[in-house]
Amino acid sequence: MALRVLSVALGVFLLFMGLDKLEWVTDSGILLRQLEEWRGMVRPPARWYLDAIAIPGAPVFARIVVLAELAAGTALLLGVKVRVAAGLALLMVINFHVAADVIFRYSYLTNGYGLPVVGGLLALTVGGTRLPFSASR
Repeated sequence: MALRVLSVALGVFLLFMGLDKLEWVTDSGILLRQLEEWRGMVRPPARWYLDAIAIPGAPVFARIVVLAELAAGTALLLGVKVRVAAGLALLMVINFHVAADVIFRYSYLTNGYGLPVVGGLLALTVGGTRLPFSASR
């Protein structure tokens, strides 16, 4: 039952994160500006990631992130394909944390978007099968 509650909580979180980014679907410049802002503050490994992957792909990623957050949030909320949705959401969250250069900093341990989200998604990826009150039982 605890994993089902976690699935619902993270589903609501991801759903609202996606809703908050709906503008990205029509304006990828919002994401691009964020990535360029981060570029000025990050250490070399994250800068390489931004320069080689995130910034060139921003027009595509802006749309994918919104759709992925909405889809993963809905799946987790309804209990459909929880392990797959959580695993893909985990990869997306880690990508953002690497790009923002926050994942390998001490402050990550106290960041509410850090370990609670990553740990919760990891727990659902590993153990999120046959959850009670799920659509896919």
